[in-house]
Amino acid sequence: MLIPATQLRAGMLINYQNDLYRIMTVTHITPGNWRGMVQTKMRAVRTGTQTENRFRSEDKVDRVSLDQQEMEFIYTEGEDFHFMNTETFEQISLDREMLGDVVSYLLPNLHVTVDFYESRPIGVTPPKTVDLRVTDTAPGLKTATVTNVLKPATTETGLVVPVPNFVETGDVLRVDTESGAYLSRVKSD
Repeated sequence: MLIPATQLRAGMLINYQNDLYRIMTVTHITPGNWRGMVQTKMRAVRTGTQTENRFRSEDKVDRVSLDQQEMEFIYTEGEDFHFMNTETFEQISLDREMLGDVVSYLLPNLHVTVDFYESRPIGVTPPKTVDLRVTDTAPGLKTATVTNVLKPATTETGLVVPVPNFVETGDVLRVDTESGAYLSRVKSD
């Protein structure tokens, strides 16, 4: 579907130079007596590389819509990660390279959104937050009174998260999947 470049918004997917790109930022530029432009930062869906491009305001851009399905992560087998559609029970397998940083948040039974383009899976979107158990961290110092000092904590998926001094091995953390940042400690049952 062709749309004017002035209608581009962050988060949209476009077909640019025969590849899929996700728009990260959009800035409209209207310099004095020149024609308006749309400056964009884009990330290639397949490779993850970022690029910047300046579209003229009269340019048409090919917007792509994806088919999204909710799926459940089931298990890992070597470099392959297996997901199951929660409605049809159909299973698919995606490799570590295609998933990228998302593998650091995948726990069995986690519900994710899988993006399909032309019936092929192209990416996975995890929930905004996930709860991960700390498997290794330095013990907290009782004499440390500075509250903004962070220490590294390794979670059950291998993700290393900077955490406050009071977090200990065995604690469950709530982690933001967009930034990989510690949000809070979760009370475990």
